[in-house]
Amino acid sequence: MYRRPLQSAVRQLLNASASRAVLGKVIVQAACQSRAVVACQITADAWVPNLSQCRSLHITKELCTVKETAQTTDEEVGTFTKLIEAMGFTGPLKYNKWKIKIAALRMYTCCVERINYDEFFEKCSLPDTLNSWFLVAQLHVWMCLVRMRQEGRAGKYMCRYIVHSMWEDVEQRSKIMGIDAIHRKESMKVMTETFYAALFGYDEGILSDDCVLAAALWRNMFNRQCEDPRQLEMMVEYVRKQMQFIDALDGEDLLLTGEVKWRPLVEENAQSILKVPTPTYNDAGL
Repeated sequence: MYRRPLQSAVRQLLNASASRAVLGKVIVQAACQSRAVVACQITADAWVPNLSQCRSLHITKELCTVKETAQTTDEEVGTFTKLIEAMGFTGPLKYNKWKIKIAALRMYTCCVERINYDEFFEKCSLPDTLNSWFLVAQLHVWMCLVRMRQEGRAGKYMCRYIVHSMWEDVEQRSKIMGIDAIHRKESMKVMTETFYAALFGYDEGILSDDCVLAAALWRNMFNRQCEDPRQLEMMVEYVRKQMQFIDALDGEDLLLTGEVKWRPLVEENAQSILKVPTPTYNDAGL
């Protein structure tokens, strides 16, 4: 008899406590959500000026003034070619590999035999030594490498044999001069370090302004011993006009023949770019 009122009272207490707990949870959740919304609004308000500032910093009109040159697209290479090249071998190329090797040797020969080294020694005040010859030769080899790297996989393959021909020639010249094996090995090591450092310096210079290119020539070709700024100006002008002239040469002809002609060191009108002679045909197409 007395159990029913007691049970009903207990049930009311439990229901009241449960409703209070649920109400408390709802209030806590609402408070947390309101705090999160306020925090997000504060964070968003705080970050709005930074976003606008980042956009104004990254968007610049200086990039629009840079003249972009046309780049050759990468060749489509099959899975088998990628596999054998990943193992260190060379896959099939556009032209015969022996023809490319012969063209590479001929191109290096143009860097050696078609350059008036005595004129460079005189105009740049360089001593007539093997090292000075190498500094002038590596400048022209670098220009050939820059041009041939634009010809895809076949051009990169040709670059390897241009450099290979250069090191063989340097070693043979050092042997003819009577340099012993120990000193020849040390000299070759120093020349190798100089060559690859010059590649990075010249690449940076050709992509930058004349000040950066002049600094690369002063470090590498003049060996930091140039006191006449007119010599640096002459060499910067020579490299610029020579690169512009080589870029106009046909890539297919370079891959098959390797023939390169060089503009003179000093010209009366250096601003004019010589046009590459094109073959003429008669009415019969011959």
